[in-house]
Amino acid sequence: MGLAGSQPPWFDALTKVNQSRGGFVAGEGVQRRLTAILAADVAGYSRLMGIDEEGTLARLKAFRKTLIDPTIGAHRGRIVKTTGDGMLIEFASAVDAVRGAVEVQRGMADQNESVPQDDRIEFRIGIHVGDIIIDDNDIFGDGVNVAARLEGIAEPGGVCMSNDAYRQVRGKVEIVCDDMGLQSLKNIAEPMQVWRVRLTDQAPAAVQSGSTANEPQTLPLPDKPSIAVLPFQNMSGDPEQEYFADGMVEDCL
Repeated sequence: MGLAGSQPPWFDALTKVNQSRGGFVAGEGVQRRLTAILAADVAGYSRLMGIDEEGTLARLKAFRKTLIDPTIGAHRGRIVKTTGDGMLIEFASAVDAVRGAVEVQRGMADQNESVPQDDRIEFRIGIHVGDIIIDDNDIFGDGVNVAARLEGIAEPGGVCMSNDAYRQVRGKVEIVCDDMGLQSLKNIAEPMQVWRVRLTDQAPAAVQSGSTANEPQTLPLPDKPSIAVLPFQNMSGDPEQEYFADGMVEDCL
């Protein structure tokens, strides 16, 4: 995906199920468990596909076969679903989830080292620990939604985690994390404290503990004309169309 905050198709579908709870009857056969949820997608996927569809798909499959899937398996993760550039993965342990995510991102960075910046396949990853609903080997619930929203604010090649996940891995995983403060995540009721894993060559996060989320930053002016695509507003009155509006923005890029 090319725009922070937009989501892959599988997230749209599972969010609709979460909102409607269609097929779930409280107290009747509903299975729940606490788990670590990892959501990932490719930054700028639509742009990469527009440049070279076959080459992008081939490289993505190669990354999955040689790096991503083996790493997830080594850290006892289960791939719940994949759709195009998106993946939803669950781990029994937040420690395993974070270790797997860091290993994947560092491996991707190594393989991208000789690739031009505009041609790189880079994942954004979000991790959360929460209660989920299990149905027919799929997972649903607010925990999944939060992980997907954290992925949406992660940098290309980066990892963001909720405070719930951070408390589980603090002192157990050899990483440095930046406190990004309270972040307002789309369609999540309350702001959440978010942590960014500082990977190799990353500078400290711009938002630190005690700072307000989304502080304006001074950016350099481009040397040529550019266009910005602002989020579309859902005016239908149907909350399930919210994600269709997100998808329209992504398709404009």
